[in-house]
Amino acid sequence: MAIGELKIMTGSANPELATEICNHLGCELTPCLTDTFSDGEIRVEIGSNVRGADVFVVQPTCAPVNFHLMELSIMLDALKRASVGRVTAVVPYYGYARQDRKVAPRAPITAKLVSDFLTVAGIDRLVTVDLHAGQIQGFFNLPVDNLYAAPALLDPLRKYDSKDLVIVSPDAGGVERARAYAKRLGAGLAIIDKRRDCPNQAKAMHVIGDVKGKTAIVVDDMIDTAGTICAGAKVLVENGAKEVLACATHPVLSGPAVERLENSLYKEVFVTNSIPLKDNAKSCSKIKAISLASLLGKAIHNIHTESSVSVLFV
Repeated sequence: MAIGELKIMTGSANPELATEICNHLGCELTPCLTDTFSDGEIRVEIGSNVRGADVFVVQPTCAPVNFHLMELSIMLDALKRASVGRVTAVVPYYGYARQDRKVAPRAPITAKLVSDFLTVAGIDRLVTVDLHAGQIQGFFNLPVDNLYAAPALLDPLRKYDSKDLVIVSPDAGGVERARAYAKRLGAGLAIIDKRRDCPNQAKAMHVIGDVKGKTAIVVDDMIDTAGTICAGAKVLVENGAKEVLACATHPVLSGPAVERLENSLYKEVFVTNSIPLKDNAKSCSKIKAISLASLLGKAIHNIHTESSVSVLFV
C-alpha cells in the first residue's frame, strides 16, 4: 500500500514539542481544533483533508491524564472517520504505565486498559519514550517503538571526566538503564537499595558500589513527587560523593516535587520535554529541560519512509 502524505497533529498536552518536531522535519502542523463544550465534553475538529494521509498525533498522556487520554482517543476516532491512511500515536509519556501488573488482590492492570483504549480508538502504531515497564509493548497487537531518551540526556554529561563519574540506579529495577548510561560514558555503576513502604514514598537504605570522591549521576525514567530521588542524593553524599546530579526522562513533578528538588543536594537535574514543565519548574534553578524533538523527528521520518527505526536504539 502506498504511503500517503506526512501530516503531524497535536492535542493540547504538549503543542510546543509538536511544533519543534515540525521545525525539525521542515513541515507545518496540520490544523486541529481541540476545545471543550460548555458542559466539559471535549470538542475536536480536524482543519484540513487527511484522506489517505500518514498522520502522526503528538500527545503525551500527562496530567490531567484522563483529559489528555480522552482527547487523544477522540482525535484518533476523528481521523479514522476522515479516511486517514495510517495513524501513529506519538505518546512520549505513557500515562498509567506504573500500573502494569496486579500488585494486590482485585487490583486493575490499567496500563493494559489504556492500550485497549488506544487500539479501539484506531491507532496503527505507537511511538513512546522510556516506558516505565518495557512489557507494556506486549499489551498492544500492533507495532510499538519504545525510544530511549539517553542520546539526548547524555550530551550535558559528557563534560565530566569519566574517571570521576559514577552512574547510580535509584533502585534495583533501574539497573539496566543505569548500566547503559555508564557504558556510554565509560563510568562506574552504583545502586541505591531502598525499601518502599507505601505509594509515592520510599526510604533509601544504603549504596551498593563506590561513590566516594566521585560525581554521582542518578538516572531514572521519571521524577514524580521527587521523594525517592532526593533521599537518594542525601545517601550518596553521606557515602562520600563530592557532587550529585540527576537525569530523568519524564518530569511528572507532582505535589512538592519542585520545592524538594530546589532544596535538595543536587547540583543539576536534567529532564526532557516529553511533558511540558510546569511554571514553578521553569523557574527552578536546578531543573534543565532537554528537547526530544530531534529524536522523535527522526523516528517519525523513518517510520514514514519505511526506514529502520532500530538505528535510533543506540
